[in-house]
Amino acid sequence: MPTAQAETQKINPRIIVPFVDSVRAVFSTMVGVQTRIDRPHIKAEPTPTYDVSSIIGFSGDVTGLVVVSFQRSAAEKLVAAFAGQPVPPDSPDFADAVGELANMIAGGAKKHLGNMSSITVPSVIIGASHVVARLSDVPCIVIPCHTDIGDFAVEVSIKQHKPNNG
Repeated sequence: MPTAQAETQKINPRIIVPFVDSVRAVFSTMVGVQTRIDRPHIKAEPTPTYDVSSIIGFSGDVTGLVVVSFQRSAAEKLVAAFAGQPVPPDSPDFADAVGELANMIAGGAKKHLGNMSSITVPSVIIGASHVVARLSDVPCIVIPCHTDIGDFAVEVSIKQHKPNNG
């Protein structure tokens, strides 16, 4: 359950803009699709937006996690575009590709968030209604993303410990 503090916090564009820029760059160059971004909003419920999620933790100057959550059909089509061929969802390569897309998004954003930040190896969950535990004192900000082959969301629940100087 979110705390009152998390519910009243505003969305910090210095944290969100690097993720928006990274999503656009990754999907344009690596997947070959253009991404439309809707207005970010604060999320209250703990379940990810869609059924296929990759989770990446942040530590150092930035702590928390990022979840890249795909519609299952979108994940299948985006992974096929990324891999250059269809990849069955029950294949280990499917989870690896989903994780790699999230890794590239997080890595692209990380370089703008703190010089002393690290990210974890992605974990991938496939299945409806899974729950991701987040820091209780940090709001989860959803960045809704749309492509011509399906939708996904980037859910950012991180906090910066030092101002970004670069």
